Amino acid sequence: MSAETKAMLETLRSVLEVPGVSGSEENIASTIADMVRPYVDEIRSDALGNLIAVKKGTGLRRVMLSAHMDQIGFVVTDIDDEGFLSAHNVGGFGPEAFVGKIVSFNNGARGAVYIRPKKDGAERSMYDVYIDLGVTTKAEAEAKVQVGDTACVAFQLTDMGDRIAAPTMDDRAACAVLIELLKAISSDGAARDTVIAVFSSQEEVGLRGAGTAAAAEEPDVGIAIDVTATGDTPDVKPKMSVKLGSGPTVKIMDRASITTPSVREGLIAAAKRAGVPYQREVLTFGGTDAGAIQRTRGGIPVGTVSLPCRYVHSPVEMVSLTDMVQAARLLAEYLKA
Repeated sequence: MSAETKAMLETLRSVLEVPGVSGSEENIASTIADMVRPYVDEIRSDALGNLIAVKKGTGLRRVMLSAHMDQIGFVVTDIDDEGFLSAHNVGGFGPEAFVGKIVSFNNGARGAVYIRPKKDGAERSMYDVYIDLGVTTKAEAEAKVQVGDTACVAFQLTDMGDRIAAPTMDDRAACAVLIELLKAISSDGAARDTVIAVFSSQEEVGLRGAGTAAAAEEPDVGIAIDVTATGDTPDVKPKMSVKLGSGPTVKIMDRASITTPSVREGLIAAAKRAGVPYQREVLTFGGTDAGAIQRTRGGIPVGTVSLPCRYVHSPVEMVSLTDMVQAARLLAEYLKA
């Protein structure tokens, strides 16, 4: 494993370990702030919880790179007399996605997710999901958590070599790419553009953070860094051409945005100059921060660089370290143009 790849894995592990469900990103924001502070000229947070780090360039163009730091998870809606927690989803996933998993709250409390048995063949919903804290009374449960607290799948990472599986790759894998990119442009001084690195909040519940950050920072170009689905697993639908390990993607369109042609072609040209393999991506569902950035003010040219990710919004989201390293190289080259 190269030094570049080892550094990417170390950074990835560091950002995966910290919980940060949408709206409760303060812990992961603090962790990332400590990681990037030596490599940027300015760092601040805004009212919506975005972390904004600025690296000044020698040119006039201001490029906003946005990787969302929030993750899907659960919010406690009720605590019954026996101490069981009713929980609803924050972000998009179904009632059985995390059954049998351990979840972690921001304060360190942990619980087991399970689901009530089916009744008369009826479809189960999030209202059937509960969290067991291992207590026997409501008072014991309330000593650990409160209604409104959020929880995410507890950290776990399986290293398969180049392929890494863990919850929260969406979008901490992209956060790791953005952190390593800031390190690279800080050390080589090659970026002409001023880089506004936004680790955005509340993407999973409506692309909320990126829009407010773009309105405040007024970039000339916005680029989202996110994960995307793949078409390389058995019988996957809808079918798409993206494959894990075949390089980062340059998005053409998704449900939230159509990439600005000049940005798309600029990213493709950068990939070619850097010798980075890339894939053209059309996603027929979902969206990225680019959708919110694009509709800010009078409109901002946008693009998206995605990391192929199998099993998105599951406990075993799988990415390729090589794809991550290549994504950082592609973006570094783009910032030199």
